[in-house]
Amino acid sequence: MSTYSEEIQTKLNNILEKTYDAEKGFKKAAEHAKSTDLKTFFKRKADERYSFGHDLKTEIVRYGQDFEKGGSTAGAMHRSWMDVKAWFSADNDEAMLEEAITGEKAAIDEYKEVLKEVSLPTSTTTLLTQQMNKISTDLNNIKRVEDAL
Repeated sequence: MSTYSEEIQTKLNNILEKTYDAEKGFKKAAEHAKSTDLKTFFKRKADERYSFGHDLKTEIVRYGQDFEKGGSTAGAMHRSWMDVKAWFSADNDEAMLEEAITGEKAAIDEYKEVLKEVSLPTSTTTLLTQQMNKISTDLNNIKRVEDAL
C-alpha cells in the first residue's frame, strides 16, 4: 500500500476544503436562483459535492491520514461576496452561473495539480480523475445553461 507524504495530505485536504466550500456555495446559489431549473441544477451540484467530500475523506483515512472538517476562510468570504453580488444584481441567475463557472474552473486546475503527483496511490488517482471529469462535464453544462439565459 502506498503512503501519502505530508505534501500530498495537505493538497488532498485543500481539495476537501474546497469541496466543502463548493457544496455550501451551490446550496447558497440554489437559495438565490430564480429559475426552477437552475435551482435544481445547483441543488444537484451541492449534493454531488457532499458525495465528493465523503469519498475524499474515506480515501484520506484509508491511508492513515487526518482530514479537515470544515470549509476554508476564503470559501466563507467568497460565499459572502456571492451574497453581496446577488443582492446588488437582484439575485441575477446569470451572475451566479458566472461565479459557478469561475469556481469550477479553479477546481479543475486544483485537481490537475494534485494529479501531477507521481506518488499518488492508484485508488486516489482514480477517485480524483473521476471527480475532475464530472466537474469538467458539468462545467460544459453550466456554459450551455448560461448561453440559454
